[in-house]
Amino acid sequence: MDANKGKDKVKGDQGMQSPGGQMDRPEGFHNMESLLPKAVKRRVHALKRLQVQCANIEAKFYEEVHELERKYAALYQPLFDKRRDIVTATVEPTDEECEWQSDREEEEDLAEELKKKAAVQEEKKEDATPEEDPKGIPEFWLTIFKSVDMLSDLLQEHDEPILKHLKDIQVKFSEPGQPMSFTLEFHFEPNGFFNNAVLTKVYKMKSEPDASDPFSFEGPEIIDCEGCQIDWHKGKDVTVKTIKKKQKHKGRGTVRTVTKQVPNDSFFNFFNPIKVLPDGEMDEDSEFTLATDFEIGHFFRERIVPRAVLYFTGEALEDDESFEEEELEEGDEEEQDEEGDDDDDEGDFDPKA
Repeated sequence: MDANKGKDKVKGDQGMQSPGGQMDRPEGFHNMESLLPKAVKRRVHALKRLQVQCANIEAKFYEEVHELERKYAALYQPLFDKRRDIVTATVEPTDEECEWQSDREEEEDLAEELKKKAAVQEEKKEDATPEEDPKGIPEFWLTIFKSVDMLSDLLQEHDEPILKHLKDIQVKFSEPGQPMSFTLEFHFEPNGFFNNAVLTKVYKMKSEPDASDPFSFEGPEIIDCEGCQIDWHKGKDVTVKTIKKKQKHKGRGTVRTVTKQVPNDSFFNFFNPIKVLPDGEMDEDSEFTLATDFEIGHFFRERIVPRAVLYFTGEALEDDESFEEEELEEGDEEEQDEEGDDDDDEGDFDPKA
């Protein structure tokens, strides 16, 4: 297994506990303890106290991991800035910077006849009216959004012209001494849809055991998120749509047409998330929506931003699919083992008994 995939899976498990939820436990998990002799039960309680101390140390460990991530984010950022400059045509990479091993391999494997054909076609292109060369890497982020299932599910056709203006996505970690969080920054070039240069989404995290249930602690978890206000140009807000409705006057019988705005599906609803209630209570649909939001934010941070070019080319998608298939195969094996155990039990059954 790829080490990076393993790391991502662990991080995903740490960060994606359900909103306000605790680790599921089998019914009757405490029965074992209730059956123990009093003297042994007393010692088990001592072990539990040690376990709570372990959880507190683990929480400190993850706090330091967060600081380490923040430190290395500063080292990555110049490379991500160069990526943005190439995508937006702010800079043109040198021939040396564009060298890639696969290019040389393809050239070596290419037959001489195909090279000649390519040269002839190139001459014809030069003779024809020259077309304007594309600048940078057009629709870089939009292509990623459309390729990743988790993001394409949010994407609507009316979102696409806006996302063509997306220049960069950055992750910012909370500073030392501040509550643990990370911020997604979506940087846009000037456009005809809204005035904001940057749209933000803050994900607040917690890395400490719950006093009422310390054994449920599995690492940092996202506990809330906060979007931003989008300053839409008049008539350009894709998160609402205007509908017309006819109303009939009860007394006079006259009919009038009224217009009103109603919510509209759009990726940009991402910046207006459901709020976690103070008491933590919410209906099942809201809890699912919030958990999905947390998952998307985590995916941006852990996968999309660090490996954007590989999602653009589709290579990262292939890696993700391979990883999912591997997990599925392992699950199938376990299920088959269980079925095999059932068969063994049935084989011992004696109908004459």
